[in-house]
Amino acid sequence: MQSSSLPSEFEWDKYNISHIKDGHNIEPHECEEVFLNLPLTIKPDVIHSHNEEREHALGKTNTGKVLFITFTIRNKKIRVITARDIKKKERRVFYETI
Repeated sequence: MQSSSLPSEFEWDKYNISHIKDGHNIEPHECEEVFLNLPLTIKPDVIHSHNEEREHALGKTNTGKVLFITFTIRNKKIRVITARDIKKKERRVFYETI
């Protein structure tokens, strides 16, 4: 999926919000910022796309935090499944795409 073809609305469920906040110390607005900032790298999640198509996003928040986000598109809205700080290997891939 191209970042230019992403929906601009988000859909959240309470479980994912608390999982991301409590487990990874990331606020929902930070996830949303990643999709609005460049650079943004999006790759398909071929391992977990059994029931629905999932994607991975690597990008920056407004404060410069680099996040790894797994998401899907439902009802023309971005639905974040999980988010975390990127790992060292992912960071290298992210900065090679800039």
